[in-house]
Amino acid sequence: MDKIKLSLPVIVEGKYDKIKLMSVVDATVITTDGFGVFNNAEKRAVIRRLGENGVIILCDSDGAGKLIRSHLSGIIPPDKVYQLYVPQIKGKEKRKAKASAEGLLGVEGMSSDILRERILSLVSLHPEVAGGEKSISETVTKTDFYFAGLSGGENSRVRRDMLAAEVSLPAGMSANALLSAINMIITKEVFNSICGKLDFYKEN
Repeated sequence: MDKIKLSLPVIVEGKYDKIKLMSVVDATVITTDGFGVFNNAEKRAVIRRLGENGVIILCDSDGAGKLIRSHLSGIIPPDKVYQLYVPQIKGKEKRKAKASAEGLLGVEGMSSDILRERILSLVSLHPEVAGGEKSISETVTKTDFYFAGLSGGENSRVRRDMLAAEVSLPAGMSANALLSAINMIITKEVFNSICGKLDFYKEN
């Protein structure tokens, strides 16, 4: 199967994530060396420079991945970041003696089909990441989130986790993080359909 050609670099955590991803994409892939990027001024400078044109961030969906993603998002302009997530799947990578602290598979443990599906969804909604013209399709907004009860309400966190589960995103995401992720993988039409199925508008 042909690799997906991306014009923007992808940032992952480690070398095994990079190896797995490069079996699916034809792109520049940069590693953070786990938490190493926190204390590596040279690597942060490279990432900051790459971020001037845009980058795709693909970290594990565990606590460590969340911290690294947050750190990267703090050194790159928000409008230049394309956040890509893998689903939270229980398991252990083959090369490891035991599972991670949270018992979740990382990027390296994802099947090629899952990675391909996530990346193709991103390209479909944001063709500019693959060198195409930027899409002018309507996106989900903070106002949409508010009226669906996904932010600013008593049960907003529960609703966000319900929505995240429907599209195989990690639980526990903030409203801003989930909004960004939603706009990377589904259309506003699909978002409205899911919220309707979950009775968010009716209940709100």
